[in-house]
Amino acid sequence: MNLLRSSHLVKVPWKNGGGTTREIAIGRISDQAAWRISRADVGQDSAFSDFAGLTRILTVVSGHGMVLKYDGGALDANLWEPVVFDGGLKIASQLKDGPLTDLNLMFDPSHCAGEVVTQCGPCALDIALTDAGITAFHVLAGTPDIRGTKLDIADTAFLDASARLNLSEGDAVLEIRLSYLPQSSDIKLCIATR
Repeated sequence: MNLLRSSHLVKVPWKNGGGTTREIAIGRISDQAAWRISRADVGQDSAFSDFAGLTRILTVVSGHGMVLKYDGGALDANLWEPVVFDGGLKIASQLKDGPLTDLNLMFDPSHCAGEVVTQCGPCALDIALTDAGITAFHVLAGTPDIRGTKLDIADTAFLDASARLNLSEGDAVLEIRLSYLPQSSDIKLCIATR
């Protein structure tokens, strides 16, 4: 298991000054990014960057959520509820009640398929890995346990073998799965470091 503690995440300010991002991991194929996982602190209403060609799954991990407005509609991004949309969609976010933090999974659908699911305790889950891809857990609340290792809020664990995830009452995680397409099975996992 590769474990990235929240204390090792590095803040990078947005160009528009509306928040900061902390990169968690990236999957590279040749010199291109096939996928990326990051946390963002959002301090004000703002326009989203254009990530045309990518699918984006955004999950508000703390705070009161936001509305993602686009031409012809809107998406509610509520706490711990993953929202899927096209990364090229022109979105303006409106905070519901103050600053928040979200987790983003962005991936190129020509290389992989991705999903994000919220898991809440109490429960024990036997986690099997995909043949080609990644399985990771990002902690939302509590101190979940994987293979005897306690995780803290905002830690991310990348599994390298099947394992049992133990969630006590009050524990919650995001389960992040990426399945690589056959032509992209050589994607390299790069976990953020200081």
